[in-house]
Amino acid sequence: MKRKLLIGAGIAGAATLLLANPAAAQEAEAIVDPNAATQVVLDNIFIFFCGVLVFFMQAGFALVEAGLTRAKNVSNIMMKNLMDMSAGVLAFALVGYGIGFGGDELLGGWFGFGFGIEGVDNIDATEGLFPVTFFFFQAAFAAAAATIVSGAMAERTKFKSYFIYSFVLTALIYPIVLRWTWGGGWLAQLDIPFSDFAGSTIVHATGGWAALAGAMVVGPRIGKYGKDGKARAIPGHNVPFVVLGAIILFIGWFGFNPGSELAADNWIAWLAAKTLLAACAGAVVAMAVNWIMDGKPDVTMAANGLLAGLVAITAPVGTIETWAAVVIGGVGGLIVVLSVKLIDRSGIDDPVGAISVHGVVGTWGTLSIAFFAKYDDAFLGRDDAGLFYGGGIDQLSTQALMVGVHFVFVFGAAYALFTAIKLTVGLRVTEEEEIAGLDIEEHGHLGYALDSGGSSSGSSTSTGSTLSV
Repeated sequence: MKRKLLIGAGIAGAATLLLANPAAAQEAEAIVDPNAATQVVLDNIFIFFCGVLVFFMQAGFALVEAGLTRAKNVSNIMMKNLMDMSAGVLAFALVGYGIGFGGDELLGGWFGFGFGIEGVDNIDATEGLFPVTFFFFQAAFAAAAATIVSGAMAERTKFKSYFIYSFVLTALIYPIVLRWTWGGGWLAQLDIPFSDFAGSTIVHATGGWAALAGAMVVGPRIGKYGKDGKARAIPGHNVPFVVLGAIILFIGWFGFNPGSELAADNWIAWLAAKTLLAACAGAVVAMAVNWIMDGKPDVTMAANGLLAGLVAITAPVGTIETWAAVVIGGVGGLIVVLSVKLIDRSGIDDPVGAISVHGVVGTWGTLSIAFFAKYDDAFLGRDDAGLFYGGGIDQLSTQALMVGVHFVFVFGAAYALFTAIKLTVGLRVTEEEEIAGLDIEEHGHLGYALDSGGSSSGSSTSTGSTLSV
């Protein structure tokens, strides 16, 4: 990239010297436009940087999930997040990217097929993003979609089974959703196109509904529900991890949303400001609602409210006025509190609230476009598409269509995948392994070393007995 910058500077300097001679100016203008060359470099650097921020979100996901679960499973949580990124990127590069963006369109835009990344070695483009820059950014999104499921299935899922899931989601399930939408498939071809600027549904609800399927198939943790069916609290072991992880995700979102502009232009700070306001509104509203309902302002619920505000604004951020970001994020904070409590009471054990934050609130964010859309985000194709701006219900019909079809496909495919894994290699660890902790049984060592002469590795009988269920 440094070499590219030097080349761009050299081109601009040479062009300046040429243009100083009026006789050569017209000819030089036909050869090179220094402003255009500079813009190409800036666009690619900006999107690369945003991709780095999105990859850094993996650290945030890992800390939130580890903090909301028990100490005896922290290594397992970290390994799953590490492999969501590592195996997920490889699966996306080999198969998923071709399905989502490359190859031939099949079945009227419902599916695509292709292997690898066409033009990945070409970094000499004269306009737009280099193919490798676009791949880098999209691979970060794919890894984020996969890692959402980790927390919902935490503390009782076999690692090898989770690894299979992560590979399949990034190679097949998520890329099919990409093809429908950002890949120019059937939803993008409707008379009233579907809009999801940065992925409330495409990325987050894909992970959220896959998490719902996984949590249902694997079943609740031992001790989560009493004989009367009532949910019991199983506190996480590290609240600072939760808050630090949420703040890392908050920072990463400034790559997620502004980066989805796919250019370094005058819109990116505006996108960032709306992301900021929605997140803060989500945190404050979630804290207040939980405080009213439970009598105490719970830290972890406020952190999930922050994330809910971020997920909610991800789809509409390019279409709305700034004030609407506060409303959309605040509603996300309200929804996440109610959804977490409802899902907990329904018998579905989601230790981190992933289904609520990403699936339920992601759906709200996608539907909010139909009400609040003021501007064309390059998907809508028109201004004033929202119901509150006189746009009627046309956009609501398209957004609801995608929400419904997306849920059926992702939940159905993930449920089938987890069921197949359960019937073959097995999905859940044994009762003894779950009680001892997955760090020992799945990875051979504790996430936290023992200081008083104890070993950090060994059998469940020697180390797991000190850990609570």
